[in-house]
Amino acid sequence: MKAIDNKELILALEELESEKGIKKAYLIEAIEQALVTAYKRNFDSAENVKVVMDNQTGEAHLYAVKEIVEIVEDDKLQIALENAKKISKKVEIGDTVDIEMVPKDFGRIAAQTAKQVIIQKLREAEREVVFTEFNDRKGEIVTGIVQKADTNIVVMDLGKLEGVMPQKEQIPTEKYCVNDKIRGYVQDVVKGAKGNPQVIVSRACSEFVRRLFEFEIPEIYEGLIEIKSVSRDPGYRSKVAVYSTNPNIDPVGSCVGQKGVRIQNIINELNGEKIDVIEWNEDPSIYIAAALLPAQVLAVDVKEEEKFAQVIVPDDQLSLAIGKSRTKCETCCKIDKLED
Repeated sequence: MKAIDNKELILALEELESEKGIKKAYLIEAIEQALVTAYKRNFDSAENVKVVMDNQTGEAHLYAVKEIVEIVEDDKLQIALENAKKISKKVEIGDTVDIEMVPKDFGRIAAQTAKQVIIQKLREAEREVVFTEFNDRKGEIVTGIVQKADTNIVVMDLGKLEGVMPQKEQIPTEKYCVNDKIRGYVQDVVKGAKGNPQVIVSRACSEFVRRLFEFEIPEIYEGLIEIKSVSRDPGYRSKVAVYSTNPNIDPVGSCVGQKGVRIQNIINELNGEKIDVIEWNEDPSIYIAAALLPAQVLAVDVKEEEKFAQVIVPDDQLSLAIGKSRTKCETCCKIDKLED
């Protein structure tokens, strides 16, 4: 049965395979399955049917699949052995036999179905390409235009698809407006309800700060300076611990830049968020004391097994060490006031 005029169809399938990477055999199988569904829907049939499409000529053949029995109880699903023998002499009871059918208008239905399947599979393939592209960009910084902004979610236009920034990934001190051009960190790529890829973007995570440092400071990008740790209270303060094995490189000075120009670019991107760059040290006492500068630290008692540090500072240095709302030190140690 020539359900589809098929040189054009086969050429189209081969073109999709070469240009889009969608396998011809996969498309033919999808068309066959769709034709079975279309037949049952259009002809209100309860028969067990299958469609076989020739992958060279494109001709589609519709078959009723019937079980061979001794006594027929349902002629839509069964066939008597003596009748089945007329089709194939080798069959036995319990086997199945394929009986070709040529229903009226099935050729037109087949052509329409094939077209719909190709369009659907093409869209799926394009979505998969975009998903793979952005999935490979996890951990990178992207730039987008704000399309929608409210207290719960910010939707960004990233070009090929949209980025979503949930409330917990927004910087609480920032206000986003439609048409704003903003940058964010690709935290994850997921498939939505309809299979459309969606990028989860964050401006509040510590990794966003890390990537900004890599972007602005060549020594970090080149591996001459290593970011050991980033601790962040989004919108208020970030602490970045840096280290270099090269004794001729000042890791803190390189990050800050001449007259603070390098660090200022990052501060501007974060809308004034304070950034402390400290030099990492394998000795936790030295490391913690450096993290609390410019406060004067008298002693640091480190209990490594408990991951706990008690720091002693002069009475007049307490607020300087703790910082506003205790955000300066709360991620690294517990500050105790020096008692008289």
